[in-house]
Amino acid sequence: MQTLTQLKRLGLFDARVPRYTSYPTAPHFKAGFGPETLAKWISAIPSGNKVSLYVHIPFCRRLCWFCACRTQGTSTAEPVAAYVDSLKDELATIKSLLAPGIEIEHLHWGGGTPTLLQPEMITDLTGAILNTMPLAEGAQFSVEIDPSEVDDARLDALAAAGMNRASIGVQDFDPMIQEVIGRPQSYEVTKEAVDGLRARGIDSLNMDILYGLPHQNIARITDSVEKLISLGPDRVALFGYAHVPWMARRQTLIPTEALPSAEERLDLFNTARDLFVEAGYDEIGIDHFALPSDGLAKAHKAGTMKRNFQGYTEDASEVLMGVGASSIARYPQGYVQNQPATAKYQAAARDGKLTAAKGHAFKGDDIARGRVIEELLCYFRADLAALAKEQSLPIETLLDWVDGLEAAMPGTTDLVDNVLTIRDDSRPLARIIARHFDAYEMNESGHSQAV
Repeated sequence: MQTLTQLKRLGLFDARVPRYTSYPTAPHFKAGFGPETLAKWISAIPSGNKVSLYVHIPFCRRLCWFCACRTQGTSTAEPVAAYVDSLKDELATIKSLLAPGIEIEHLHWGGGTPTLLQPEMITDLTGAILNTMPLAEGAQFSVEIDPSEVDDARLDALAAAGMNRASIGVQDFDPMIQEVIGRPQSYEVTKEAVDGLRARGIDSLNMDILYGLPHQNIARITDSVEKLISLGPDRVALFGYAHVPWMARRQTLIPTEALPSAEERLDLFNTARDLFVEAGYDEIGIDHFALPSDGLAKAHKAGTMKRNFQGYTEDASEVLMGVGASSIARYPQGYVQNQPATAKYQAAARDGKLTAAKGHAFKGDDIARGRVIEELLCYFRADLAALAKEQSLPIETLLDWVDGLEAAMPGTTDLVDNVLTIRDDSRPLARIIARHFDAYEMNESGHSQAV
């Protein structure tokens, strides 16, 4: 059994490592990645395929201090309306490149605050998306909801558009913590949004909660988790707050002296995890929980769960397209990120151009290493023989990657019959263990704490 002393010795409380929602990770994307390459990748999607589509809305009415996402504030609807027009321009350019018969299997609107869109904008944008590619039968359409920035008219418009899953950010219900992180959002306001969604037949709910926030302690996170559980979400993401003020300047407003220590962060995570498990949620990967009836829990049990920029997903599509400023897409050939600056993105979209700014074309053993990392973070095990066959590689190649792992992380893994397994008591170290299979140099300042 790993003790706190052993976990500390193995680097859990000091290391900063990627979350590995991609491999290689976004800091390795190269600038100047041309729209011409992206156009070829889009045109190469076979006719009749099913794809996923992510739509990024960067605007927020309020800028939460804890957030490190690329967002911008607005107090009026005009910039949002202009941005929706740019999304429509980008979608029209994509449509001109697509083979016939391609359908959307998973559609997700993220941000920022997608519910900042006025009802007519929601209807307009949905129409443009479905004019580009129709939704496949049984498709999942999810939207990130800010309970403080949604009303009946917007909920009606989203339901009419076909949204069938909602994702609600909670972070923490403690009023004092909310004030310190710049995110006032009462339990009552959140419940009102949940009730409004369910009244419109939208029963599939995701919720996010953070641990490691300033002034958080066992009592406060217990209260917040119990309140969250009372709302009955199907799926929960329990993310560690990443304090990176050198990357997100608004985080300088958060008092560092009030942040929990790394050891306290682990206690907070374990407390929340135990509460979710006791409430009947299945533990999924490193930081998700889902009711057994939820699609993610079913995919986890079936061994078909994947990991992408939205975290864990049952989405099996090989193509995750991205539209909007700074959105990231994954194609069989590699990754591409749109222009992050909203003004530059809009200028290119208006001109009928694809807005790719950064990217990475897969090379060498990128895909194979990425699959090992994905399996370890999804299931805490990787069948190296099966992965070698999948990637048409000799098993010796994958076994070579394991060399040195036991010396670097003694007592954390087992290798039996070419199956590498992370021991149960070493699961908090999963991201550090995954790092062993990463062939790229890493700047730790760009990543979050390992716990």
